[in-house]
Amino acid sequence: MDIREINEKIQQESAFIELLNLELGKVIVGQKYMLDRLLIGLLSNGHLLLEGVPGLAKTLAIKSLSSAIQAKFSRLQFTPDLLPADLVGTMIYNQKQEQFTVRRGPLFANFVLADEINRAPAKVQSALLEAMQERKVTAAGTTYSLEQPFFVLATQNPIEQEGTYQLPEAQLDRFMFKVKVHYPTQGEEKTILDRMSGLEIPKIAKKVLPQALQEARKLSTKIYLDEKLKDYILNIIF
Repeated sequence: MDIREINEKIQQESAFIELLNLELGKVIVGQKYMLDRLLIGLLSNGHLLLEGVPGLAKTLAIKSLSSAIQAKFSRLQFTPDLLPADLVGTMIYNQKQEQFTVRRGPLFANFVLADEINRAPAKVQSALLEAMQERKVTAAGTTYSLEQPFFVLATQNPIEQEGTYQLPEAQLDRFMFKVKVHYPTQGEEKTILDRMSGLEIPKIAKKVLPQALQEARKLSTKIYLDEKLKDYILNIIF
């Protein structure tokens, strides 16, 4: 396809982005920086690490996004006593069938919120590593493919370090972005107060099918990128 044809195709296929922004805007006030990077991560098949104090709509954002895309959402509250089996699943003995079966863990979802990821020990973090990189998990010696899309959003609190484990570099490398989430402005706080003090809390409508996201991902790889831009990016990095 030529550039003009690609641009027209992108304009058609990207209509769902506006729908997502409209739905997210019902419950999320401000935080455009965070929401933009959520969508970039989704389209780029990457994962995000959000750093911010509690109460800044980090959890609400990922729950709202999964609701709008008709995807399965799972939340993991990371604690020091968490085990790898709590993520990937465990073997359960079925008395009727007289055999062991795998009970799949919360990683078998499209959108996974790893809340306070730095509170889990290294074994648990390494169990998450395979899922983030390979889109697969291993339970009881058997490897299972995860459903697509698979998107991990991890959070950590920057002001509380007691009882936390620093993320290793190999784990940090699995995240496309580390997004620092800041407090809303005074005007945004007033909007939140008005919106959340009513009798009916705004709800997210299911507007987008996962197939639309998959098609958008394929199309994004066809966007023309000039060689000069590639060199410019590499020069900045080096």
